[in-house]
Amino acid sequence: MKILFKKLLNSEDQVFPKPRETLDAPTKKGVYVIFDSKGKVLHIGCTPRVKEGISQRLKDHMYGRSSFTYNYLEGDGGRLRGKFKFKYVLVGNEKLRAYLEAYAIGCLCPEHIGAG
Repeated sequence: MKILFKKLLNSEDQVFPKPRETLDAPTKKGVYVIFDSKGKVLHIGCTPRVKEGISQRLKDHMYGRSSFTYNYLEGDGGRLRGKFKFKYVLVGNEKLRAYLEAYAIGCLCPEHIGAG
């Protein structure tokens, strides 16, 4: 688990696209972290049921179709665009995705445990 976590942390930062730009994210399943413009971790998520993987989940956040957007961005996913960043690691195995998500939450933002 620690190896996957390190891989997630060491993955390249991606900036959410500006308005009218498209999101560049994989359609495979994995775990992702969203950071604010100052680098603070805002959300850690995974892709348990979505068909289009990380790309679909990040778009859900950008378009206000997630509890994260509702609870932390006052329903305005557009605030992510051009400022906030994300990073991800692809994880094909469902159990490993769930374990990595929980481990990352525990390490990076334990105050969110049980909040969503």
